[in-house]
Amino acid sequence: MKREGRKYLIYRQTILTVFLAVFTLGLLLGLPAASGLDIFPTILLFLFFIYFMILYGYYRLVFKPYRETKKMMELFSKGYILQGIFELRYPLCPATEKMNNKFREMLNTKELISASKKQAEYLALQNQINPHFLYNTLEGIRSEALCAGISEVARMTEALSSFFRYTISHVEHLVTLEEELNNVKNYFIIQQFRFEDRLSISIDTGSEEEELLSARIPKLTLQPVVENAIYHGLEEKIGKGIVRIKIEGTGKRLIITISDNGLGMPEEKVIALNKKLRAISLDGMKQEDTGKSGIALINVNSRIKLLFGDEYGLYIYSTQNEGTDVEITIPFHTE
Repeated sequence: MKREGRKYLIYRQTILTVFLAVFTLGLLLGLPAASGLDIFPTILLFLFFIYFMILYGYYRLVFKPYRETKKMMELFSKGYILQGIFELRYPLCPATEKMNNKFREMLNTKELISASKKQAEYLALQNQINPHFLYNTLEGIRSEALCAGISEVARMTEALSSFFRYTISHVEHLVTLEEELNNVKNYFIIQQFRFEDRLSISIDTGSEEEELLSARIPKLTLQPVVENAIYHGLEEKIGKGIVRIKIEGTGKRLIITISDNGLGMPEEKVIALNKKLRAISLDGMKQEDTGKSGIALINVNSRIKLLFGDEYGLYIYSTQNEGTDVEITIPFHTE
């Protein structure tokens, strides 16, 4: 082709699959038109190189991520949850990467639950006792106390027997709120034997008492928090100590607030404790060093988060020398 007195050689090659036409324009300066045919092999080689690079890019950026994502989803649908399944080297798109991160989060939560369950089973074996022997012994003490006219000892022994029966014998994850409150009352009777008139408790369920009491919550949610309030808030308080339990149902949530008029905590300690409560960690589920303030709260909070998710758990409000409120939030359901 001639243009403005110059000779050009135009070669057109259509690359299939990607519908791309590559044009090579060669300017032949001072060469006969026929001599341009000698560069055809070079042009073809260059075109094949471009074609190969396009295919390689398509394979790496489209086909390989698609194949890996498809394989991951097939394995996941068959029940495989190994960590390696979620290691995508080439995410197909941002949404795929986000989905992959969510799968990994689910897997980590499952591992935490499994590890905490094994730990609980180990502790149960480590501290195993014969419950029937314990119940029979306590019942014997209660009978002797009644015969001797020591009604307070009989009452405390009965409460202790019921408390151990509830704590040791039942293995359900969820119990009714009424069962939890009864366990707290038995625990409080035991504590009153020690503190006498220095300690009192009040429970407020509002106008929806029947519906609220049928709500199902994790077993041993309330008693550890009440125990924490007594030992870290009221034990060293001068004067009468009061524990208040307020229960509210707000749509899909059950909010239980356990308050005390004890010593309270400094602001920096409250901030640090709430920071720990926002995280899920097996460290919060260790049963050792239970005498340290906050361990019981972290334990309860960890179990709630593992069962229901990050949006639920415990939050603490406290003012030094005025008292502490522990707010427990869980899903509200009765099944």
